[in-house]
Amino acid sequence: MTETPTRADAPEAREALTRVRAEVAKAVVGQDAAVAGLLVGLLAGGHVLLEGVPGVAKTLLVRSLAAALAIETKRVQFTPDLMPGDITGSLVHDARISDFTFRPGPVFTNLLLADEINRTPPKTQSALLEAMEERQVSVDGVAHPLPSPFLVAATQNPVEYEG
Repeated sequence: MTETPTRADAPEAREALTRVRAEVAKAVVGQDAAVAGLLVGLLAGGHVLLEGVPGVAKTLLVRSLAAALAIETKRVQFTPDLMPGDITGSLVHDARISDFTFRPGPVFTNLLLADEINRTPPKTQSALLEAMEERQVSVDGVAHPLPSPFLVAATQNPVEYEG
């Protein structure tokens, strides 16, 4: 059974958050609101959509946060030809055992940077949404749980900057 946080824990938590924000600020300047949004998403068990024109350090921000928290991160560039299995993983034939084994995709991480999510086909977006909502990936009828914590930081460029 886990202990319920008390008011005595609040200063320690606040100090830890301040240290993380300061560490991220070493690499990314002027993105305090985005850092706060990512931290809230992580603490609340949600996900974050970062929208902005190219070159405003969205990718650097996510990578810096992962480094500050010492959690695993992976990046997927969402393109029009990206297939669902490219992010979730797939069954691969293993000749040594004459059977298929599951090879996890990049979604099996703590912090997934989904770059330009609006450029990919609906089926691939749907596979990512399953992972985000259910915190698992289903391949060939078998559910594979994702690690905890799990946060998707998706980016998209405004419509006029697509491509």
